[in-house]
Amino acid sequence: MKPIADIAKLVDIHEEDLELYGKYKAKLSPELWEKVKDRPDGKLVLVTAMNPNPAGAGKTLTTIGLSQSLNKLGKRAIAALREPSLGPCLGMKGGATGSGRAQILPADEINLHFTGDIHAITSAHNLLAAMIDNHIHHGNERRLNPKKIVWKRAMDMNDRALRNIVIGLGDGNGQTREDGFLITTASEIMAILCLSESLADLRDRLGKIIIGYDLDDKPVTPADIRAVDAMCVLLKDALKPNLVQTAEGTPVIVHGGPFANIAHGCSSVIGTRLGLKLADYVVTEAGFGADLGAEKFFNIKCRKAGLTPSAAVLVVTVRALKYNGGIPVAQLHEENLDALRAGFANVQRHVENLRSFGVPVVIALNSFHTDTEQEQSEVIALCQKLGADVALSRVWAEGSEGGIDLAEKVIQAAQSASSFTYLYEDQLPIREKIERIVTKLYRGAGVRFSKAALQTMRKAEEMGLSHFPVCMAKTPYSFSDQPDQLGAPSDFTIQVSEIRISQGAGFLVVLTGSLVTMPGLPKKPAAESVFLNEDGEVEGLA
Repeated sequence: MKPIADIAKLVDIHEEDLELYGKYKAKLSPELWEKVKDRPDGKLVLVTAMNPNPAGAGKTLTTIGLSQSLNKLGKRAIAALREPSLGPCLGMKGGATGSGRAQILPADEINLHFTGDIHAITSAHNLLAAMIDNHIHHGNERRLNPKKIVWKRAMDMNDRALRNIVIGLGDGNGQTREDGFLITTASEIMAILCLSESLADLRDRLGKIIIGYDLDDKPVTPADIRAVDAMCVLLKDALKPNLVQTAEGTPVIVHGGPFANIAHGCSSVIGTRLGLKLADYVVTEAGFGADLGAEKFFNIKCRKAGLTPSAAVLVVTVRALKYNGGIPVAQLHEENLDALRAGFANVQRHVENLRSFGVPVVIALNSFHTDTEQEQSEVIALCQKLGADVALSRVWAEGSEGGIDLAEKVIQAAQSASSFTYLYEDQLPIREKIERIVTKLYRGAGVRFSKAALQTMRKAEEMGLSHFPVCMAKTPYSFSDQPDQLGAPSDFTIQVSEIRISQGAGFLVVLTGSLVTMPGLPKKPAAESVFLNEDGEVEGLA
């Protein structure tokens, strides 16, 4: 690794605009934005993926590798990524900083505590939770209805036992009521931080959060219980983007970390906008498959921030194709061209969907050592049959050299005039927005709403929030809300179990199927393999 001050110089960031966290990490000062805000924007490239197999597709890896390859070709490029969450890192997923010769460094620190941003969000979230119960305990001036408090606790860890709990047991411990935890990446404060444009905007959004309803069924906010300023104090440093580097010394802005299956799945607006002023190309990612991450990137982040993407990269893998073709995980290393062809329907649908947003699409076939030459050739032929540009990406093994073909195709795609458009208009009714996503993007037949979801929808309409975009919370493995419906299912019905009003973030969260906002650990969590070696270095965060 190079000192982070040297990495900053590559994009004309001077040392006075860095707040150093050791030698290899830094936060970028708010003053930097004032210096660069009048510069023209670079080009914004989104990296998304087909529906993955449980081992993932390699979006972060591809984002990092592509940024390195663009720099190799003489373009000034920055990657913009989300911060890893401890829950998945120590649960099923492991590390989230890329790997091989396409990773960001220092990987172990970024995967663990980093600069403390997620801890700050957790603290602000739980401060608000504590102040809610304290407000009730000391007279309940705002007449909060204990049965209609919607603000749960949060922690950055997978712990299914905390999904539904009872608090306030015993004399003097507050009012007894039902409560629960969600993972910090699902917190509305995480979404707010990622969508805020300034400290003033952050404060305004925090004050609009709905924490519950009073005895007259009117919404109550943090501003009503005087919690906003203390929350801002806890978040003041977390709002500043973080600068790190790739294995080849490409600058990377890592900031914010909402999940795409239960939140909007994109890194911060502040970080992305700053990158666009500093570089010719900003390569960013959106979580999980394009049906989740890309849809929300376009309809929520780009809408809120006024961003126009120049191109999209769809990451596909031989393994994910075979998985979507019906092959169990244990057999994905075996050659199976029939399953690969069957699974390609998933890729075709994602390409059609991305094109419907008016964005040029380049397919990146992320190479694995288990792929056979015949399998890779078949995928490339299928992509070409779609009329899509496709490149074999070997950035894991070869770094920037392994992504030159991909980078050249992305540059070419990004030169075309943008015809970017949203899937739905602001003024479309809430129900129709949800139905349009389900029928147009997922190819479902329709939506069935629970009684509770319909009640919340009516409440949002009464509050004048019909213009909000919707944030679908859904399994990442399928276009449907059932994880076992792989490939390209159609004519299914999406079950909407709950709708949550995120008034501060400015969207409505639509929970489908049996999705939960607090994951559990797998039978063998990744935490069992993490350890310190004899030199005190972290190992096992693969």
